[in-house]
Amino acid sequence: MNKNYTSTRNDSVSISAKEAIKKGFADDKGLFVYPDLGNDQLDLEKILTLDYKNIAKTVLAKLLPDFSKGEINDSVDNAYSSSFDSDKITPVAAVDNFHILELFHGPTSAFKDVGLQLLPQLMKHVLTDDNKVMILTATSGDTGKAALEGFKDLKNMGIIVFYPDGGVSKIQKLQMITTGGNNTKVAAIKGNFDDAQTNVKLIFNDKTLKEQLGSTVSLSSANSINIGRLIPQVVYYFDSYKQLVEDGTIKTGNKVNFTVPTGNFGDVLAGYYAKLLGLPVNKFVVACNENNVLATFFEHGIYDRNRPFFQTIAPSMDIQISSNFERLLYYKSGENSQYVKQLMDDLENNGKYEVSKDVLKAIQEDFYCGYSTDKEIEESIKEVYEKDGYLMDPHTAAGYKVMRDYQKLDDTPMILLSTASPYKFVNAVATAVLPEEANSDNVLQTMKDLAAKTNAPIPENLQKVWDLPVRHESVIQKSDMEKYVKEQVEAVFYDKDQSSSN
Repeated sequence: MNKNYTSTRNDSVSISAKEAIKKGFADDKGLFVYPDLGNDQLDLEKILTLDYKNIAKTVLAKLLPDFSKGEINDSVDNAYSSSFDSDKITPVAAVDNFHILELFHGPTSAFKDVGLQLLPQLMKHVLTDDNKVMILTATSGDTGKAALEGFKDLKNMGIIVFYPDGGVSKIQKLQMITTGGNNTKVAAIKGNFDDAQTNVKLIFNDKTLKEQLGSTVSLSSANSINIGRLIPQVVYYFDSYKQLVEDGTIKTGNKVNFTVPTGNFGDVLAGYYAKLLGLPVNKFVVACNENNVLATFFEHGIYDRNRPFFQTIAPSMDIQISSNFERLLYYKSGENSQYVKQLMDDLENNGKYEVSKDVLKAIQEDFYCGYSTDKEIEESIKEVYEKDGYLMDPHTAAGYKVMRDYQKLDDTPMILLSTASPYKFVNAVATAVLPEEANSDNVLQTMKDLAAKTNAPIPENLQKVWDLPVRHESVIQKSDMEKYVKEQVEAVFYDKDQSSSN
């Protein structure tokens, strides 16, 4: 297998995994990908004998070949030894005729913790003493806090998080703006997530800014566009399969389906990587909310972002440009980087592109896609709680509805990914389950009422966040993001007296 990464838009690019993690983003605006990914698969029977951390070490050794065994062991052990409230890291719960993979047992109660506890540890082995890296992250809610928590107070690293003003839940906002640390910066932008993400990409590709920052400071990403964030998510697909084998639901080699709520397409793409590496998967069921660009694409092969943007009760999926879909196009087009570049140029210039019938058919072989309205999300939360006593957050509930649609076509054992604690979106959950208790003005009280009625425990980090001081109050125009980055690079790396507030 090729030991280097290339770009989705230029296959003459060849860089090491360490360089790909450090850069985060290719100079040609493409994403880093591993060619020939399915040519050298993992030993499934061996994987099924390992615990979570050792599965992680096996996956990383395969996909990050220039990291030493010691570097991988150190990174995984630091990431997962004490920061999750379950020994299994990502436990699987049986509910009715499907299973739920709970990805919210980390320090910020969202699935992003799995990647963002590990990425900073990998980054420590990438940087030399004379390197500094500023992490830039656009967030639709969960990535921001998970990244801040992962990179907080690490040597030679700083982090700036941009989130859409008014476009995240009350608790997601509180989690971000109360973050401590001497290297963390947070700003709301006047715009939506796509505005934040687009401008972060422009900043990454600004050659003048790179020259101004000099050779010492580089910019990188903590979004799933960074392969160091994406690869750790491959692990829980293998681990959840192992848990189903252990409980007797399936036998080794049986196929399973996964339903994945999606915004940026990173979580489900990690599952596809697992399939390429030998995990027996029949279908990935992709769930959108009313921002259903992908669901429309799956019908017609046309990706068109020229449509109204909706703020929904599943805000982490309020995205119209699913960045990681570009990586899927690379693999499904036969690793044709020129073709991918043309599609991405069409998207940038016209807001849409159309794939060939062959590429669409290749995608449909592995993926099914549907969407859920806000009303359907609330109905799903209510149905599963009343019928099965299980409390879902709105994103998981969006997945549930699409999963039920797909299960009419296929009875393969199903694993639904649960991406966040229901208490991160407590008003939507309370409105569905206990409408008389829902009170958007007093979110903390609503959390307590919901816990009292459902016996679902409130994660400790979400209980404590209400007592923390607000440290980050910046609200800026999207056109001022680059200026803000320059100022914060100066503050974090060159002004030692600078406090963590901004």
